[in-house]
Amino acid sequence: MSVRTGELDARTCRALLEGSQVGRVGVCTPAGPQILPVNYVVDGSSIVFRTAPYGVLGRHAWHGRIAFEIDDTDLATRSGWSVLATGQGELVEDAGELAALRAFTDNRPWGPGSRLLYVRLRWDSLTGRRVRGAP
Repeated sequence: MSVRTGELDARTCRALLEGSQVGRVGVCTPAGPQILPVNYVVDGSSIVFRTAPYGVLGRHAWHGRIAFEIDDTDLATRSGWSVLATGQGELVEDAGELAALRAFTDNRPWGPGSRLLYVRLRWDSLTGRRVRGAP
């Protein structure tokens, strides 16, 4: 089976982001790169997730550039896609913005414990690839 690959346009990448709820955040820490799963929402041209103040993401995700990835694979057909967003992470602190996020999005964390921090990734790069096994 030969494999075909192709770039995804920004509109398709955004649609895939909006159609999913779980992804992975990549951050650089003093101990090296860390990649952690989060549930998230798309808000405008950004991704918002919640985290605990003293976890890896709470300490490092809003101090610099971060990466966010979602993907899907089908082992039977050897096909799938991946979307990668990168940009500056920032802490959401504005009371109005927090109220809007709470009112209009379902951003309740799936994981246990208190996730008090809202982190926003305003992407400056949104790219994707599709891989399809040829018949």
